[in-house]
Amino acid sequence: MTMDVKDFDYELPEELIAQDPLEDRSASRLMVLDRETGEIQHRIFKDITEYLRPGDCLVINDTKVIPARLFGVKKDTGAKIEILLLKRGENDIWETLVRPGKKAKPGTVIEFGEGLLTGTVVDTVDDGNRMIQFYYKGIFEEILDQLGQMPLPPYITHQLKDKTVYARHEGSAAAPTAGLHFTQELLAEIEGMGVKIAHVTLHVGLGTFRPVKVENVQDHHMHSEFYIVEESEAKKVNDTKAAGGRVICVGTTSCRTVESASTEDGVLKSGTGWTEIFIYPGYRFKALDALITNFHLPQSTLVMLVSALAGREHILDAYREAVKEGYRFFSFGDAMFIAAHPAAEKR
Repeated sequence: MTMDVKDFDYELPEELIAQDPLEDRSASRLMVLDRETGEIQHRIFKDITEYLRPGDCLVINDTKVIPARLFGVKKDTGAKIEILLLKRGENDIWETLVRPGKKAKPGTVIEFGEGLLTGTVVDTVDDGNRMIQFYYKGIFEEILDQLGQMPLPPYITHQLKDKTVYARHEGSAAAPTAGLHFTQELLAEIEGMGVKIAHVTLHVGLGTFRPVKVENVQDHHMHSEFYIVEESEAKKVNDTKAAGGRVICVGTTSCRTVESASTEDGVLKSGTGWTEIFIYPGYRFKALDALITNFHLPQSTLVMLVSALAGREHILDAYREAVKEGYRFFSFGDAMFIAAHPAAEKR
C-alpha cells in the first residue's frame, strides 16, 4: 500500500510561524489531543502537570546544539562559502553541507576566522555533502564557539542562541525544541509529583528538517542520528512500564531514541548507536505511551510521526483547529500533548 506525501498536507498562514520563543517558556499554549477519540482541549503549557500522574516517566533529550554554521572564504579566490557541520568522523574529518556546493570540489581549501580554522574538502558523498578535514591550533570546540553560529531551520529568520534548560551533551545540529517549554521550576514541580525524569541523548541531524521529496512516503530515507541511553535511565523507563506507568516522550527526538533502542516487547536497552528510524502511520509503538511535541511542517516526517501515534485524520483536524485558533507553529511555537484519554487521567 502506497502512502502519498500530499496526504499529510495542510494550509498554514505564514504569520503563524513563530520566529522567537516566548520569554516565559511555560506560558505557551498547549493543545491536549485524545489520540483515541480526537477530542481537543485548549490549555497553557504549565497546565501539563494536570495531565501527569505519579508513576509516569518523562523522557527528555539532553543533547546540546553546537554552533555548527560556519562562514568562510576559498583560499585561492576569496569566494564566500557557508558550511554546516553534520557529522563528526575521525581525525577531524566532518561530513558537511556546503553552500554553494559547486565551489567546494575535492582539494578546495577554505579559511575561517582569518586562518583560525582551515578546512580542506577531501571527498563528495551522498546528497552532495562534502567531507572536510579541519586544521587548527588549540581546542576545536572553543574555536567553534568563537566562529560558529547556531544552525536554524529554514523557516526561522532570526539568529538565536536558545537551548533547553537540561541541555548537557554537545553534538546536535538543531535543538530538540519541544523541551524549550520547560523551566527548571516546572521540572522540579513535576518531579515533586512523583513523576520520574529519564535523560536520553539523541544528536539531532538536519534530516529532521529535510523536505520529503518523494511522492510515496515509504520511499523516503532518513539520515542517521547518534543516540546514547545510559543504563540508569533505561531502568527508569523499564521500571515505569513494569509498574503500569506511562512513558511520555518530550519531543520527537526522545521518541525516536526510545523507539530505536527498545525491543519488540517494549524493553528499553542501554547503549549507543545510530538510528535511521522513520515513523509513519502503520508503525507500532513499542515503548512510548504519550508525546509532548510542537506543531510541525506540512508534509514533514514529523507530521507523519504524530499521525502514526494519533491517526492522520485526528492530527490534521487538530492542526486545522490550531490554525483557526491562532496557535504559534514550529520550533519556537506552541505545544501539543498527545495521549490516550488524557482528560480522564487528570489529577
